[in-house]
Amino acid sequence: MTRYVIGPDVALHLARDETVIRGEHQILAPTLLRSQFLSLLYQAVRRGEMTKKDAGRQLDYVRGLRIRLLGDRVLQGTAWQVAEQLGWPDTPDAEYVALTRLQADAFITLDRRLADAVKDLITVAPVGALT
Repeated sequence: MTRYVIGPDVALHLARDETVIRGEHQILAPTLLRSQFLSLLYQAVRRGEMTKKDAGRQLDYVRGLRIRLLGDRVLQGTAWQVAEQLGWPDTPDAEYVALTRLQADAFITLDRRLADAVKDLITVAPVGALT
């Protein structure tokens, strides 16, 4: 079983097409994924990029994924260290990196800048690895 950490950008990408994820993969994310994903959907509806009904369907899709959400003390401490090491002004992205470092095989993000920033700390995989 391959364990992948996904960010809210990847969750949104998967939800748009209701992508079927291969059964041998386990998906992990920090607990903050829920709030970040909800925020992305809300913002898209406010900008007129999707309907509230479509946002609800995408939210249901992500709720239906078997994502193991984590946010314990060890993860938070590691995220703090990662943010300090990389000189980041905030910790949300560091939580994804920390979780990958602690419990996953690779991190999947669509954000090229983020992927480039963390490639020496963790393995970064393409979104296609899930299908």
